[in-house]
Amino acid sequence: MTKKILLLMLCFTFSAVTGQQNVLDKVLAVVGNEALLESDVELELMQLRAQGQLADDETRCYIFEQLLLQKLLLAQAKLDSLKENDMAVTQEVEQNIRRISAQLGGTQEVERYFGKPLFQLKEEWTAQMRERNLTQQMQMNIVSTVLTTPRDVEMFYKSQAADSFPMIPDQYVIQQIARYPPSGSEARFQVREQLLKLRERIMNGEKFQALAVMYSEDQSSARRGGELGMRAREEFVKPFADAAFALKPGQVSQIVETEFGFHIIQMSEKRDEMASLRHILIRPKFSAETQQEASRLLDSVAKLIRADSISFEQGVVRYSEDKNTRLSGGYVINPQTLATRFEKDQLIPNDYYVLRDMKAGAISAPFESKDNSGNDIFKIIKFKEFIPSHRANFEQDYMVIHDIAKNKKQQATFDAWIAKQVQSAYIFIEPDMRSCKFSREGWVK
Repeated sequence: MTKKILLLMLCFTFSAVTGQQNVLDKVLAVVGNEALLESDVELELMQLRAQGQLADDETRCYIFEQLLLQKLLLAQAKLDSLKENDMAVTQEVEQNIRRISAQLGGTQEVERYFGKPLFQLKEEWTAQMRERNLTQQMQMNIVSTVLTTPRDVEMFYKSQAADSFPMIPDQYVIQQIARYPPSGSEARFQVREQLLKLRERIMNGEKFQALAVMYSEDQSSARRGGELGMRAREEFVKPFADAAFALKPGQVSQIVETEFGFHIIQMSEKRDEMASLRHILIRPKFSAETQQEASRLLDSVAKLIRADSISFEQGVVRYSEDKNTRLSGGYVINPQTLATRFEKDQLIPNDYYVLRDMKAGAISAPFESKDNSGNDIFKIIKFKEFIPSHRANFEQDYMVIHDIAKNKKQQATFDAWIAKQVQSAYIFIEPDMRSCKFSREGWVK
């Protein structure tokens, strides 16, 4: 690129309408062939303010440097012919709209706050998320070759001061034998009847969203009128996906049964293999008699184990109906860490209330709880192990130390790559922004 073309780029300004005022948008920096505009920085600052976060001059400089870094990665991503993930971009934009709408009090308030119609904001946020997606891919490519062997982890652990590692809270390891209450035909019939009536009310003109708020048992979506957002087909269990993606925008499904319960679904918008959906979920309610039946069976199993007639693991194989733990000896897996250890706040509340009064090695009486899908379930648990709070160490917390060591090694690799690129890339920063205190050297030539 010639100096003349660069000069034209740097001097270029254009008129952008924000609310009722005309403001000049200008180029604050150029990184390679990528221009960083003042509106890029302001959009980030406005989103921070909408979330109630501080947006002073120091924050402005921090955002400016982060965007410089993003432009540096973006320039290389384009040279490497990386392609953005359209599905991920769409999801990020929809989540951003929902988050900011919730914080500001609705889409009308979002438009008023930013001074732009929602469709224009979506276009800007989509462009923003496309760049972010490419830069994330580029960053992953840079560190993808970083390997951390057990020897590396051990050497890293020995090289650090013991008190530099995090404290690990009390942790619990449990096994379980779980049974579902018998799904009585009467309970299932009642749920279907209730959903049929709700569907009829929707067909007669009532708002799906209003009924979802009042009746849906999916608490995370009910408060949003049953909205699930723009999601890919693969994100749903098969019966739900098959029914939902057969709908046209505005249509409401027949009753759909999944492992989560019974649903009616409404298609809001469809884009290829993605769709914006809303649903109402209702689960069967079981009678006291069917609940007692599951509890009595588990009580007899617990007595057999305590009498050493069978082992807990044998009880799991013979009697447990929970597919997530039946083949692992009953060990409950922490979905956040994919390990068997749980901190107190990571346990299902009903499980912890029982566990806190037990001693390691003990087996509980039957109690009611929830499975990973939120369905009612009865279980007995074995308090397998208690790990008291301690400083992370190599023997007990290898994966914690491994992740710290790997992250540091990846960060060092990434920092070295950035330092090299900053030295070799064309970078121009507008004079007013050169007074920022940058965390990395070399931005100002």
